[in-house]
Amino acid sequence: MSAAAGTRDDLQNRFRTHYCGRLQTEFENQAVTIAGWIHRKRDHGGLIFIDLRDHTGICQLIVQPEKEALFSEAEKLHAESVICVSGVVVRRSEETINPRLASGEIEVIVDGISVESDAAPLPFPVADELQTSEELRLKYRFLDLRREKIHENIKFRSKLISEVRRYLEDSFFQEIQTPILTSSSPEGARDFLVPSRLHPGRFYALPQAPQQFKQLLMVSGFSRYFQIAPCFRDEDARADRSPGEFYQIDMEMAFIEQDDLFEILEGMFKHLTETMSDKRITQFPFPRISYRDVMNRYGSDKPDLRVPLELQDVTDLFVNSSFKVFAGNTKQGSCIKAMVLKGHGGESRQFYDKAERRAKELGSAGLAYIQYKEEGPKGPIVKFLSDDEMNELKERLQIETGDVVFFGAGKWERTCKIMGGMREYFSGLFDLDRNELSFCWIVDFPMYEFDEATKKIEFSHNPFSMPQGEMEALESMDPLDILAYQYDIVCNGIELSSGAIRNHRPDIMYKAFEIAGYEKVEVDKRFGHMIEAFKMGAPPHGGIAPGLDRLVMILRDEQNIREVIAFPMNQQAEDLMMAAPAEVSPLQLRELSLKLDLPKE
Repeated sequence: MSAAAGTRDDLQNRFRTHYCGRLQTEFENQAVTIAGWIHRKRDHGGLIFIDLRDHTGICQLIVQPEKEALFSEAEKLHAESVICVSGVVVRRSEETINPRLASGEIEVIVDGISVESDAAPLPFPVADELQTSEELRLKYRFLDLRREKIHENIKFRSKLISEVRRYLEDSFFQEIQTPILTSSSPEGARDFLVPSRLHPGRFYALPQAPQQFKQLLMVSGFSRYFQIAPCFRDEDARADRSPGEFYQIDMEMAFIEQDDLFEILEGMFKHLTETMSDKRITQFPFPRISYRDVMNRYGSDKPDLRVPLELQDVTDLFVNSSFKVFAGNTKQGSCIKAMVLKGHGGESRQFYDKAERRAKELGSAGLAYIQYKEEGPKGPIVKFLSDDEMNELKERLQIETGDVVFFGAGKWERTCKIMGGMREYFSGLFDLDRNELSFCWIVDFPMYEFDEATKKIEFSHNPFSMPQGEMEALESMDPLDILAYQYDIVCNGIELSSGAIRNHRPDIMYKAFEIAGYEKVEVDKRFGHMIEAFKMGAPPHGGIAPGLDRLVMILRDEQNIREVIAFPMNQQAEDLMMAAPAEVSPLQLRELSLKLDLPKE
């Protein structure tokens, strides 16, 4: 057999001539050989029906009683055993057609069965989507992956990666692999460290992202780079974050501005949505919302725009209020935010008690609200507000009978975040369209922030972003007013990626770090190799790295990221199937010149 033939998906050999899910009426009366797993077995009135499954789908087999030896052998078969079957394709009668199967118009009359692997009793069924503990599913992940839903998720992921590659290659990107063993990063999350046998006492680190390498590729003269990049971060699990490792669509481009990158990304997401799903993008091109605006309106820099709730600023209405709680928060740096829930003013007391508990969990002292009922406004703060304030509120917020308005007051950022948390809490009241993809760009992030604990100015996000206004801004503006060419891409409340136009000029980099309290010698010590490269001719460049796992999650309507990863870890960063992490032998430790100093239990 030629090498070329061996790469074909329709490979024919002694195990199979055809695939289960691809048998159609066009093969009627043909002799075939198929192979796979026994999905189900049923004995109906002397006939044995077997649903045989391979990666293309399911085909129904019939074993007839007149073939006694074959029938006897079929009776002993267990679910999930692997068999090869020879037989003849026949058309099903009209009343037995199964429209749910691709092969549902035919069945195979069995002439011979070869048992390749007899399955032991299973810890959970594969054919039926019964509720099974995640611990058991992860321990027997090879079985879990046979189940239809998760099997299709992994196939979808593979196709998505192929479409990403096709789109980016057609857009003149080169796929380049960057190192897995590298140096520890002084910034970001915790590194996974790898001890060096050849250099005792020294360590490699697994890359948190290929950030520095991809920037150096731009310095090396490559114009457009991408990679389906594995990234490693020693951080806790979340529903949308896999602990330990994850994959991202890593990208970088030279000689671009922010708009150029947005155009490429929007085109790619549009292509993937249209070719890989039945979903629709709400607005194209994607809306752009400044960081300040998104916090003011939604209380979060990753808003779900499908939720029909917005925060409104009512600070100016209470400057001279006799209600001291509100009046005291009208000074610079503080605010009063309101959020109207249309038609929910008549909810039970339990509804408001639960909402207040959630507000306290988010860090609020309580939750002020006013219900607008037929008999008039009700609520714990109504008695503290004047008639003029009540009237101005009603007019400003366009409140109608049956509505309720919730309030937050305090420091601007903290209040926005608390009210944003309440917006997310109330999102469950709305029937959100799961087929709607509300992408948006969050732009104009502040370059710096003031740390109340240290009383110092620090970088608020990525220190290697280019400040808007470049050197002139750093030399002439209040640092807290400087914005960065930094952006996030968000979809349905999930942040897919952060990115930036990079700072490629050493003089601007030194000045940016100086403002954050770093001396030149410290910058050189930490990032000298990058600065050295930039001194030798660096193009303007920028990039982004959308999370592959999260993108698959969104397009497959999954709530848990482990449902779209073939072999994920659990929430404690353990691989239950491979029993990792595991202890190593004393010999391995000696070879690495390591001794363990374990914490006392």
